[in-house]
Amino acid sequence: MYTLEDAFQSLFSVNMGARKGERILVFSDTIRPDEEPSGEDERRRRLLQAARDAADFASRFYGNASFFSFPATAASGVEPPEDLWRGAFGDSVVDALVSGGILPALLAKQATEDQIERAREIALAGRESAADVVIAMSNNSTSHTRFRSLLNLTGTRFASLPHFDPEMFFSSMRVDWPLLAERTERLAERINRAAEITVETGNGTRMRFGKKGRSAKGDDGLLTNPGSFGNLPAGEVYLAPLEGTSEGVMVMEFAPMRRLGSPLELVVREGRVTEIRGDEPYRKVLEERFERSDLNRNIAELGIGTNDRATRPDNILEAEKILGTIHIALGDNSGFGGTVSTPFHEDFVFYGPTLTAVGEDGAKEVLLSEGKLMI
Repeated sequence: MYTLEDAFQSLFSVNMGARKGERILVFSDTIRPDEEPSGEDERRRRLLQAARDAADFASRFYGNASFFSFPATAASGVEPPEDLWRGAFGDSVVDALVSGGILPALLAKQATEDQIERAREIALAGRESAADVVIAMSNNSTSHTRFRSLLNLTGTRFASLPHFDPEMFFSSMRVDWPLLAERTERLAERINRAAEITVETGNGTRMRFGKKGRSAKGDDGLLTNPGSFGNLPAGEVYLAPLEGTSEGVMVMEFAPMRRLGSPLELVVREGRVTEIRGDEPYRKVLEERFERSDLNRNIAELGIGTNDRATRPDNILEAEKILGTIHIALGDNSGFGGTVSTPFHEDFVFYGPTLTAVGEDGAKEVLLSEGKLMI
């Protein structure tokens, strides 16, 4: 019988390539007292316990592991608290960031290019104190943060598991990893031939994304090289569309963690959401995000799922990996090739898409046809 211990062994050895003596950090987050009760609370408590158990496993088998938890941030993409930075980078690096007035700017997502460059220099100078392996099991994602990108710069291998359900250890995490990697690489190569991508779905989604100058990357779950980063469960090809180029209508049937009671239509003009149509309650969530910052309207990401063991539509972490789906994200894309920095990044999955890659010469290649991979 495949057990949780087996799952942890696969996580650390196959996905992360962990070695005895390496510094391993596992972190999660707790439900804040001011959060409204949610149907997700039980999953989040199980996630927190799974993170503790993973850290305990790593300590027993690899010898140098630690666990850290903190009250959940307000949203995915928000920088984690200073204490976690200290646990990941070491006190000397964080002290240097604080004394230079850089860390407060990073935490507020208001750092200048000069401050970001100085942060890189400080992190690299102190790379010996940084964690070798990080397993991010917080409910809200730290993928699109300077915390994550600076750790990768030092050589940290970083796995991000936002909204993870421990049951995924027995489903989408038991995929054939080498086969997934080959499929993902093949699709990324085809996407990177294109100058533009179009997407259509049967429910009325019609979108066009400019790609010129942007590179698609594959997330295959094999995070064994220095500086590796990806989601687990893995299985997607993703890119930051060129800002200002996305156009069309997105017909959303799913929020990140539930099916909508009725679809919402998001009208996109010049790379940003300009109008929301429909009265489903999730509309208010989006409107509140847009009121906080106009940058949250940005079309931040186009992704394509490549995991044939992923099946759950009600959990965005797994849903966006389902083979033959696409997902479109709003908000921050500064961590993977874009130029928009904002403490918000949210993905939305679309089913049964037809995705076409359009070359510089206008030549078209259908890569997905009604949700079926064609290459």
